[in-house]
Parts: sequence; structure tokens; C-alpha cells
Amino acid sequence: MPRIALATYDPGTEPNRDQDLPVLLLALADAGAEAVARPWDDPETEWGAHDLVVIRSAWDYSWRADEFVPWAERVGKATRIANPAEVVRWNTDKRYLGDLAAAGVPVVPTRYVAPGDPAGPALPVDRDFVVKPTFGAGARFAARYTPGEHGTAVRHLARMHEEGLTAMVQPYVSGIDVSGERALQFFGGRLLHASRKRAVLTPGTAYDADKVAHPDLETWTPTPAELAVAESALAAVPDAPELLYARVDLVDGADGRPQVMELELVEPNLFLFLHPGSVAGVTEAILTAARR
Repeated sequence: MPRIALATYDPGTEPNRDQDLPVLLLALADAGAEAVARPWDDPETEWGAHDLVVIRSAWDYSWRADEFVPWAERVGKATRIANPAEVVRWNTDKRYLGDLAAAGVPVVPTRYVAPGDPAGPALPVDRDFVVKPTFGAGARFAARYTPGEHGTAVRHLARMHEEGLTAMVQPYVSGIDVSGERALQFFGGRLLHASRKRAVLTPGTAYDADKVAHPDLETWTPTPAELAVAESALAAVPDAPELLYARVDLVDGADGRPQVMELELVEPNLFLFLHPGSVAGVTEAILTAARR
């Protein structure tokens, strides 16, 4: 009987926001596995006692990366962890977009502003733009600005720099207002399913305001062009590691062609509640990984 741990976050007194977690636990148990869900930062959990640790919903990692990455590395030395710890280290820092671009993958153009760098030269003067941290999830510390809002954007950058965060400055990809953002999800090396959502960042929403991470989420059938870009992004991951899961978020660039907004290899929401037919495939892929 394979022993599998699903790593999540500690919700405290609130219900866990991962709707897929109980579904996966039940499916794995029905398939003959001994499966548990544990907060990744639980000091009492013996991760090495499991055949496989799957990072599922460690949704507080982005502001605790200095703890989370070493945790993944410790677990990886004790047992098998998916995705591998070296992937976690690379993918938690969104400067990986530069690596993808260098490999020829079409990505949203990105400039990086580290603490101590001058803010003004990085901000576009002829188009709307987005400011967000290289360590972030769920649109945390992210905001959209017009060229006339440079003062607000500079204060936003200063706040991130005070927290030791490097900022990303990207042109606002207006195609998202027309065709949305598509998430292609892979599991066990194959396309699992795809979804589409509408724009998260609306004009005038403060960077520290709560945001709906997946507005108007719906199922989606990816086009051949979208699938080709997603596969090129996965092929560009350093050292071609074996990935149990991956989500590639795509938007349409100014030329109407898909480009990578994010490549999520750490803890992507699987949206199984939207794609219940994918539960069996996810379960089988996890069991296969646990038995290796």
C-alpha cells in the first residue's frame, strides 16, 4: 500500500480553501493508497515515512520562500517529492521568465526592479502596465497602472523593496480583456485539461486589496498554438526534470499569439471541481509516481 502525503497550508480556524484536497484524498484511498493531507510547515510530520510527498496547496509559500524552499530540499532528501526540490527552487522565483525567454519561449515582456534599483526608468510611459513581485501568488502585491499613475506605482515599488522583494514590471496585456487567461494543466506528462478565466487586475484596485484569483473560471479547449507554446515552456525547464504536474498560464500578445504569463510548477490549483473527469487521471499519475 503506497503511503502518500499531500502538502497543504495551515488554514487555522478557517476551512481549507483547496476544494480538490478532500476529493483527491478519497480517490487515493479508494485506489488502495494510504493518503493524508498535512500542512507543509507542520513540525510533527515525518515526511520521510511516506513513499511520495505531493506539494498540493502550500498557498502561503510565496511570502515564506526562505522557509519553503529549504523545507522542500529536506523532504527531497528524505523521500520522493513532487515536483522535485530543484524545480521548486527555480520556479518559486518568477525570474524564471527570463530563462524561458532566453530559450526562445514567447513570454510576457518583463523588467525586474530589485531593491536599490531606480524605479522610474522601468515604468512604461505609453501604455498600461503591471507591477508585481517575483515571489507571489494569487495576485498578492500586484496592481495595474496607467501611464498617469507613476507616482502610485513608485510607492508600490518602494513598499515591496521595504519587504526585500524584487518587482516585475510588465506591459498590461490587453488581449486578456478579450480572450482571457488560459491555464493548460499537465499531469503525469500529459495534458490533463484546460481552463480560462477573465482578468484579475482591474483598474484602480490597490496592490494590497483582496482580489478574486480566478474570476469567471470556465472549461477551455486549447488551440494547437496554445499547446505548442505550453510544451515549449515545459521543455525549457532547466535539466529537463521529471514533472508530476505543471500549469502553463497563457495570454494573447499584441500580435494575437499566445505567450506565457506564468509557468506554475509548485502548487497549482488543479480546478478538479471544474473538471471532475480528471480525478481518475490525477490519481493514477500520483500512484504511479509513488510506486517508483
